[in-house]
Amino acid sequence: MTTGAPQKWSDAQLSHNRIASLMPPLPVQYLAFIALSLALVIYQAWTRRKSSIADLPGPKPESLLLGSVREHQHDEVGAAELKWRAQYGDVYRVKGVLGTYRLFVSDPKAIRHIHHSGYIIRKQPFRIELSRLLVGAGLSTVDGENHRRHRRINSPAFGTNHALGLLQKLSKVWQEKLKAEDSIVVDTPQYFSKFLLDVIGEVAFDYRFGASDGDTAGFSAALSGILPQIHAVPSDMQLFIFGLMEILPAKLMQLYMRHAPTAGLRNSRRVHNIITNVARRLVSEKTADLAAGKAKRDILSLLVKANASENPRTSLSEHEMLSQMHTMMQAGHETTANTLSWTIFELSQRQDVQNKLRAEIHEMERVMRARGQTEYTWTEFDAMPYTIAVMKETLRYHPVAFNNVREAVCDQVLPLSKPIVTKSGETLTELPIAKDQIIVVSVAAYNRNEDVFGSDASVFNPERWLDDTVRTDVQLGPYANLMTFGSGHRACIGYRFAVYEYQTFLVELVKNFRFSMDPEVVKRVRRNPTGVLMLPILSGERTSRLPVHITSVDESATT
Repeated sequence: MTTGAPQKWSDAQLSHNRIASLMPPLPVQYLAFIALSLALVIYQAWTRRKSSIADLPGPKPESLLLGSVREHQHDEVGAAELKWRAQYGDVYRVKGVLGTYRLFVSDPKAIRHIHHSGYIIRKQPFRIELSRLLVGAGLSTVDGENHRRHRRINSPAFGTNHALGLLQKLSKVWQEKLKAEDSIVVDTPQYFSKFLLDVIGEVAFDYRFGASDGDTAGFSAALSGILPQIHAVPSDMQLFIFGLMEILPAKLMQLYMRHAPTAGLRNSRRVHNIITNVARRLVSEKTADLAAGKAKRDILSLLVKANASENPRTSLSEHEMLSQMHTMMQAGHETTANTLSWTIFELSQRQDVQNKLRAEIHEMERVMRARGQTEYTWTEFDAMPYTIAVMKETLRYHPVAFNNVREAVCDQVLPLSKPIVTKSGETLTELPIAKDQIIVVSVAAYNRNEDVFGSDASVFNPERWLDDTVRTDVQLGPYANLMTFGSGHRACIGYRFAVYEYQTFLVELVKNFRFSMDPEVVKRVRRNPTGVLMLPILSGERTSRLPVHITSVDESATT
């Protein structure tokens, strides 16, 4: 492998014809599987109807088959949860498919127990299997000691600061367009998603995906082909099937995920194989570079170097290494891309906030120029309080990952910040929960909890982070007491990198461009819930879109 510019393979090397086809089960076998699974699911659902949380207050279910799941999944993100929280408090029960119970939680003390009590409350098996279909046995899908080992091995790589050289490319593209026009309209979710996929490629793997260059046949096209199905709002039938899958025994769930001949699952397996093909080549090349003394500083090279140890506590198997690459490829860009889109959405409506943010950025640039410095470091970023306030407020108000679904491994007791009054009139200061209880940690509702973020938590207000409004004693999440990056042993391992990347992009964009939106378009923007992320979408449309007007900043007014 030659050194220098990141490598890019030809489309022929990524040919789908080289991927082994997956044969679905015979129809009779498939029908037998469905019949057996349905019988087991109905039995499990019936036994779970008697729940330890049945006496808690909660919304009346819309139907026996779906419970309140449709209202939760088909409304805007947080709409149902915020309404239910206002009616029933920070802890309440919601009926799911076939009358099963879900416990919804936005109480900080209860959330801390859920996320910081080791592995006695685990990630829900259905969510794990769904993720495993896409990423394999990576950090997001393993549990217990394997999870500890993965975090231990991956932490040094994600703790490293990386220069984002592609950033200048984005600015130059827009600046060139603005030389010919007074303003341009950019669909930010699509643009940022492609661009940040390229950033992940170069920073994490020293590899060019070519997404922002219009690649339509290689790896980026395969990955983009699966995102619409992941991001689509599920139909009633899909909601019912997902609900059944949640209570299906793990082995049957795995069998279904790996062999069911549905179009969506077959496409997911196809894309998984394409990414594995790319990942295996990359690992092989990085291993050869390490042996030849040519190792670089991208994340994958650091992982390969750490993995060279023969100590099983500090190394990953080939399958685990490939799975970790899947995770970085598929999850490492969409979250930041959508957070940036929501930030631009808020700035477009609040020119005063945008102007104040831009003024702080330009003042920092003057300070840097005065001392002969051209590039930002953590020191400069930490000295920009208003920029950080805007970032924290966006992460709070628009959490892209809007809830965490967990399941109790054993009977236990949840501590509570506030007492709960049950439907029968009993006052509870702690809540017993039974083994297998499904728990939904409502990130959207917690991030707007008035007891933590102030009486105006329902509005977008960056100033709250500058005037001591936000409580600092809650100790949740790795960043600013927010649940946006999770918390505890499953908190996002790459959150520092994500925050650094987010701030770098935000500074560059606001420094050079002014953002605005058509007021009529603003009225149509919805916080669209999907099985994976919260996306901006315009009412009446089916795909994520956020058209933003962009103009150049008058440099003479900022010098």
